[in-house]
Amino acid sequence: MALDPKSHQRFNLSKTVVLLLDPSPIGLAILGQILTGLGARNIHRCATVAEAKEVVEHNQVDLMIVDAIAETGEGFAFVRWLRKNVPPPNRHTPVLLTTGHTRMSDVANARDCGSHFIIAKPLAPVVMLERIMWIVRQGRPFLLSDNYIGPDRRFDRRDPPSSHPRRRENDVPAQAEPNRNPSHPEDSRPRLGAESLERAS
Repeated sequence: MALDPKSHQRFNLSKTVVLLLDPSPIGLAILGQILTGLGARNIHRCATVAEAKEVVEHNQVDLMIVDAIAETGEGFAFVRWLRKNVPPPNRHTPVLLTTGHTRMSDVANARDCGSHFIIAKPLAPVVMLERIMWIVRQGRPFLLSDNYIGPDRRFDRRDPPSSHPRRRENDVPAQAEPNRNPSHPEDSRPRLGAESLERAS
């Protein structure tokens, strides 16, 4: 079933197991309200990294939304732990990182620790759903290499047709950076697919 990202009210997350990690009670409450509003019923709310690790070690999780905890970097470290030390299937679970800061260093950390997206606070339900649906639609492959474990960081950037005028004569089509010794030892596409989203009744 094709998912139309414009049809935000037609789908919900009733079959999705979600982990939320945010040390702020207010932040955790807001996340819970957003996910409940999107139909999620099975939500693990965690205020500490230790609680989140406990959930991951004893439950299969379909989606994780993690505060970066930029002051200490614990959120980034949690995602690195997830990607490096946790066996499948939770190793491959899609992760959305939230942060109150959008410094370039935070964006780089979010990308390099193995998360799918970074979302700036304050959070909007429509933005959250758009990112979740992007994960469903894209199905980015999971890479395991010497220096990186996580979803493919290269996005599909389609160049304009060759007949389309370029702004400068020396412009050339963009090319994706080649993989640096990646390996795909197992079927590691995210489990969060169309079967995790169902039409709202």
